Amino acid sequence: ARDPGSLARWLCGALVVRGVVAVLALPRSRRELLQLDFLAAALQIPFLSLLDTRGPLPFRAQSPFHFHMERQSSLEMLVDVLVSVLQANNWQETNLVLCHPWDISGFLGLWTRRSQLFFRTVLDLGYLDEPGATSYLQQHGEHFRTLSNPVLLLGCDLRRTRLIFQAVEESGLSPQEFHWMLGSPLSASELQTEGLPLGLLAYGEVSRPPLELFVQDAVELVSRAIASAARIRPDLALLQTMVNCNDRRRAGGESSGVFLSRFMANTSFHGRTGTVRVENATLVRLEQQFRVWSLRRDSQGEPTWVTVGVWRQGNLELEEGAWQSRRTSPGEGPRMKLRVVTLVEHPFVFTREADEDGSCPAGQLCLDPGTNDSAVLDTLFEELGAENGSVPRAYKRCCYGYCIDLLEKLAEDMPFDFELYIVGDGKYGAWKNGRWTGLVGDLLSGTAHMAVTSFSINSARSKVIDFTSPFFSTSLGILVRTKDTASPIGAFMWPLHWTMWVGIFVALHMTALFLTLYEWKSPYGMTPHGRNRMKIFSYSSALNLCYAILFGRTVSSKTPKCWTGRFLMNLWAIFCLLVLSSYTANLAAVMVGDKTFEELSGIHDPKLHHPSQGFRFGTVWESSAEEYIKKSFPEMHEYMRRYNVPTTPAGVTMLKTEPPKLNAFIMDKSLLDYEVSIDSDCKLLTVGKPFAIEGW
Repeated sequence: ARDPGSLARWLCGALVVRGVVAVLALPRSRRELLQLDFLAAALQIPFLSLLDTRGPLPFRAQSPFHFHMERQSSLEMLVDVLVSVLQANNWQETNLVLCHPWDISGFLGLWTRRSQLFFRTVLDLGYLDEPGATSYLQQHGEHFRTLSNPVLLLGCDLRRTRLIFQAVEESGLSPQEFHWMLGSPLSASELQTEGLPLGLLAYGEVSRPPLELFVQDAVELVSRAIASAARIRPDLALLQTMVNCNDRRRAGGESSGVFLSRFMANTSFHGRTGTVRVENATLVRLEQQFRVWSLRRDSQGEPTWVTVGVWRQGNLELEEGAWQSRRTSPGEGPRMKLRVVTLVEHPFVFTREADEDGSCPAGQLCLDPGTNDSAVLDTLFEELGAENGSVPRAYKRCCYGYCIDLLEKLAEDMPFDFELYIVGDGKYGAWKNGRWTGLVGDLLSGTAHMAVTSFSINSARSKVIDFTSPFFSTSLGILVRTKDTASPIGAFMWPLHWTMWVGIFVALHMTALFLTLYEWKSPYGMTPHGRNRMKIFSYSSALNLCYAILFGRTVSSKTPKCWTGRFLMNLWAIFCLLVLSSYTANLAAVMVGDKTFEELSGIHDPKLHHPSQGFRFGTVWESSAEEYIKKSFPEMHEYMRRYNVPTTPAGVTMLKTEPPKLNAFIMDKSLLDYEVSIDSDCKLLTVGKPFAIEGW
């Protein structure tokens, strides 16, 4: 090692003369890397070094024969991942906190070349590993007040990160007021939650391959280069031009190592560790994939790391809302306040009167001024927020229901404060007379920032306003009313089939016949031939007895005296008991009366497309149901316009009036199912197949 020339000659004899075309090395330090670079230049054969380092490369190869294959993520790739995350959230600047000494000038130069973001503040905390660093950090906590969102922690492991968050809290700030991101990659096993704020972002490489796969890809890189070179110059690719280490090459002659290095610098393939390619002639790049994690609360309220994005092949797929914090800039006081508009639609939004003091112990206080005028709403909400302000009690309502619960949860998670009011015209929103009405109109005019209700997503609305991902899926349905019909005079015969009735009466007469025969043939019967009875058991007596048993009536009748007749009489009584039990059980259901209703197969039913005289059906004004019918069935919409109603309850009322003003009502099926469930008269029924599946 003290005589580089001797070392080069010894390796030349050990490697080159024996036909070695390339060398695979695993350097453990910068010194070894320098030696390999010198030997590659001296021997003029390709050297491929597998580097296992995190951070900037300790040395850039100067020799064209020396190739670097990085097992760890390169600093350039880490910068690309960080920039992708920041740009995905539309940040134009960031703040940098360094946790250990770095070549900051080199890093800033790399950041400037590979991104358009600039650093607002750079806070160097490289002294965290020195004795007394904690107390020094506490004394100079005012440095953290210069930070703004987002904050990038570079070179900070979890121990140093906890020290920073502790110092931030002691300086009077809350770590959750900032957007934090760990700039150094972590493995999934290194992720911890203790002492870390919610919303913290971290990232790390997914399933890093073992060393064996890197070695296999390195060997394949050399093999592919040799195969490609052999097609052009087999003499240079397969045979070493150097046979004596003391020989000097002729000027202008190309060696085997130079020839092979050129092909290695232009080789790429998909290996066992991913896509392998060579950049800048000597740097071997491997395809890597990163996951982005966010610290959030699980369903039990415990902090946990959740995957919110994946970075692969230079592209980032990041979930919307991956950043979760409570502040967007330093010095900001109260939380963001939004004005939210809703529309009363059971069971998603209910209202009731506010208490006498104007409060709502359950639900949210909302205003129902009956207007969409922004100036009026501003005045009412100002009065509502003032200590001595007065808002008419008639305007105060308590809103509650499924959608209000969603709004409260959203305000808690985002977080923000909100003012809630009910849309003035009571409409969802449609394009009428050159303007948008209802909820859509309030959003477009700026009267409201957000609308929360059973608000259907359709193409017309999506062109002018933005919707969240659907939180509920439903379809359109048809509601009709059932009709009670009076039972005819012969309805008492309906519980049993006519063949059953015939069989009963045939059995009755046959039983009476056999009772008579048994009695007359018996020596103990009530006949003149038996015991000289004064009474005679005739066929009419048997019929009288069988009818009395069948109808359960107590009448004066003669009973047989012979044992066979009495046995047959008991069998007939058991048979009558079974028949009467079945008849009585079905008689009540039959006598209630039969229910009839309008049978509609669905939206394509001929009754809707070619309505007969007096058949009336409608829907809610300016709802998604009307928009769908208007777009899909213009002629049907033109007919039903005269029967449309302002709200769902109004349509249900028109169905149930006497006589009914509507024969069918079309609306969201979930709303119709609710109306059926609360109908105490059991007069409503949904019919036909659902259609026009939509989301809210």
